[in-house]
Parts: sequence; C-alpha cells; structure tokens
Amino acid sequence: MTITHLKSGKPESERAEDDAAVRKTVEATLADIQTRGDAAIRELSAKFDKYEPENFLLNASEIEAAMQKVSTRDMEDIKFAQTQIRTFAEAQRASMTDIEVETMPGVVLGHKNIPVQSVGCYVPGGKFPMVASAHMSVLTATVAGVPRIVASAPPMNGAPHPAIVAAMQLGGAHEIYVMGGMQAVGAMAIGTQTIDPVHMLVGPGNAFVAEAKRQLYGRVGIDLFAGPTETMVIADDTVDAELCATDLLGQAEHGYNSPACLITTSRKLAEETLAEIDRILEILPTKETASISWRDYGDVILCDTHDEMLQVANDMAYEHVQIMTDRDDWYLEQMHSYGALFLGPRTNVANGDKVIGTNHTLPTKKAGRYTGGLWVGKFLKTHSYQRITSDAAAAQIGEYGSRLCMLEGFVGHAEQCNVRVRRYGGKNVAYGTAAE
Repeated sequence: MTITHLKSGKPESERAEDDAAVRKTVEATLADIQTRGDAAIRELSAKFDKYEPENFLLNASEIEAAMQKVSTRDMEDIKFAQTQIRTFAEAQRASMTDIEVETMPGVVLGHKNIPVQSVGCYVPGGKFPMVASAHMSVLTATVAGVPRIVASAPPMNGAPHPAIVAAMQLGGAHEIYVMGGMQAVGAMAIGTQTIDPVHMLVGPGNAFVAEAKRQLYGRVGIDLFAGPTETMVIADDTVDAELCATDLLGQAEHGYNSPACLITTSRKLAEETLAEIDRILEILPTKETASISWRDYGDVILCDTHDEMLQVANDMAYEHVQIMTDRDDWYLEQMHSYGALFLGPRTNVANGDKVIGTNHTLPTKKAGRYTGGLWVGKFLKTHSYQRITSDAAAAQIGEYGSRLCMLEGFVGHAEQCNVRVRRYGGKNVAYGTAAE
C-alpha cells in the first residue's frame, strides 16, 4: 500500500509566509477602520477599487437603476437560481424545530431557534462578479428570518455591478453597500460613523477577506472560514482525463492561490490528466490565473486502493470534493471531513456554486473537520429554557442541586437550591449545608 505524490504544490512553509504577510496587512487595516471609520473606508475604496461615491449605501432609486441594466434573460436565470436555493433553504429551516419536553413531572425543558438579529453578507466581486454569493448569504438569511440583512460587494468598472445588486435586492437585503474586500468586512463588523455594526459576518472571499473574518471573530460571529477556494477530484478509471482536468481548472481559475487536487487509483488517468491540464491551459481564457494556481497549489496523488484515497481525502478536508468512481455512495457514507460532496460524473462544482440549490459558502483550510458550510441553521441561535411547575419538583431538583453544588464547593450555588427546598419542600436545611 503506497501513496505517491506525482505533483505537489508549494510547501507548507512557503504558504505560511504568504499567510503571515496577509495577516499583518489585515491587522493594520482593521485598526485604521476602528480609529478613523468612514474616512478610512473612503481612502481604502479609492486605493483598491478606484471608487469614491458620495454615499456607499445605495438608495432605492440607485438600486432600481442598477436592476434595469440587467437583461431579461439574466434576471430570469437569477430568479431560477434563487428559487432552487430558497426551496432547499426552506426545507432545511423546516427540519429545525423548537422543542419542549417534560423530563419528569413538573420539570419542563425546551429550546427555541432564534435568528441572529443582524448579519453582514459579503459578496466577492473583484476579478469575477460572484452574483451567486448573494443568493447563498442574503437569501438564506432571509429564509432564517434575520431582521437586518446588510449586503456589500465591490464595484466593477467604477459602479455597482447590476446583477449583484439585483441578486441582493431579490434575496431580501435591507441595506446594500458598494464596498469591497477587507474594508467592507471591517466596516460591517466594526461600524463607522454612518454604518451600524452587525452581529455576524458571512460569505466567501479572498485571503484578505478570510483573514479579516478570522481577526474579527469574537467581536462578531462568523459563518466559517471560507476561502480561498479548494477543489478535489477523487476518481478511478471509470472516468476520463478531460472531465478531471476540466473540473480541476474550473476552480483553479478563482485565484492565484486556489488549491486543486486529483486523487486517483489509476496512474494512467493521473498522467493523462496532467497532459490534459496542459492542453486546456493553452485555450482557457483565464489561464493566467489558473496556470499559476495549478503550478503553485496543484496536487496529483496516486493511491493503491479506495481506502487510501478515503484516508487522504479526509485528512486534507478540502472544500469541494468531487467523487467520480465505481462506488460514489460508499464515499458518501465514509467521508467525514469536507465542505460539500459532488457525486458522480453528471454532477459538478460549478452547478453547486451557481444554481443547483445547495450553499456554496463552504469551509476551507481543513475547517471541514469541525464545521459544515453555510446554511439556514448558521443564522439561527438555539437557546434553551427551563421551567419548574410544581412544588414537589422544585424540592426534588433542589435537593439534588444542593448536594452537587456542595460537592464542588459552591455554597452560594447550593443556597439557591436550599432556599427552594425550604420554601417548596418544607424541609429545614441548615444554611450552607447540603440537603439530605
């Protein structure tokens, strides 16, 4: 049994250096936003986006003007995608129910699912206008019942991107800002003189956006660490090199640091895929980005068995994992660490990204080991409550609570229980002692 790396990307040490540089830049930028607010946002927008509007918040007429620029066909496609995403999100929401149970006579326990009260949805749009990200965050927050949904995306060619604005508006955004990158994330989380801060940040982004979310976590909630994008193809000899190469490069074009990995039991498929990638890169319009990403972050791993492929895939815990084998359902049952699975050659990551209905904001950098992707449940907080409805139950629970508090040395805690044993149970418990 052997695992062979036929191609490897940058070593982890070099990737760590890149991460450190990003971390330093983001730290300084967020500190500037904290200190100077709107002035910092305006300077950052001018520097990075060449955009200095009178107001970054779009008013109703500006939103309408942007939507009028969207073609009828594009608007129909946006609405179709939102219907798919809304249908799945509503089904997910219906699966989350409030509960109440009487664990013993007179003791009632329950929980309620309560929406986060405000959320900032970042929609990437620097190199590519990621219209679909508006569906994934804004629309899903709407289904969850969030009462204040703030959405932000960078300008394109010095103006709001019409399709992104349309997707935000149709998705249910209450405030739409034209701001990009880490400054947008910082403004929504920290707040400025004109922007009220939100309670939670969601949405994908480049390395700077992801790092900004990491640094802001705790001050606000976040959905997950999402970005840069990762894609993995797990394949055997049931598929061909064209499919594998196309699916790998289809995600590598996201950015210069987008990992793409092929894991296979077929040396023939591995070698043919490497050749096919070279061929496609000659004709791919986004080859400038995709080629660098593949050169620096591309991997091809040859395994002897499906068990080995499963082991490697779970360890790497990539964001998108495409399964094209003779046992796709086996992987569905056995995989435990990933963002989302795409099962069979008819399925692809792009469909998941844009239209099929699942959410495309997914965990990266091995975060799939402890979280799934963005979904309606991320916008809901599950809060518990308890109620005692009888004197007998108050006394009985109080006796147990008294003894357990004293076991830990918490006398004040114990007295909370004791006073109820005395009052509702009619027992004379000496102060600061455990109930019998």
